Amino acid sequence: GNLARTYVMLGQVEHAVRIERDIYSAELKLYGAENRQTLVSANNYASSLFKLERFDEAKSLLRRTVPLLRPFFGESHEFTLRMRSLYAKALYYDEGATLDDIREAVTTLEDVAPSARRVLGGAHPLVSLVQRDLKC
Repeated sequence: GNLARTYVMLGQVEHAVRIERDIYSAELKLYGAENRQTLVSANNYASSLFKLERFDEAKSLLRRTVPLLRPFFGESHEFTLRMRSLYAKALYYDEGATLDDIREAVTTLEDVAPSARRVLGGAHPLVSLVQRDLKC
């Protein structure tokens, strides 16, 4: 957790991703996939994978975890919106993205944008990021 975040802040994402993978794997075994803490760890791990441009791994992880968010956080919770946005970005930043991947990314961001604006307010950084990503 904290050590991995420190590595990320220092730009040592490779170190962080190994720690986050181990934490996620341990929590998955201990608590199962449908657990709040496991989902938070999955987000941390996926974020680091994204920073390392390991998009296939990030997409695979997010495809498994995003559908599990709603029972714990709800459809419009900031955490849910952030993870869905990260999934969309992993889809379209991937150099091997297909037209279907791009469509799914745009559809996801178009769904996230109004929810984020309504729940978080137009000045929230996530709203700005989603709007920027939609313009790319």
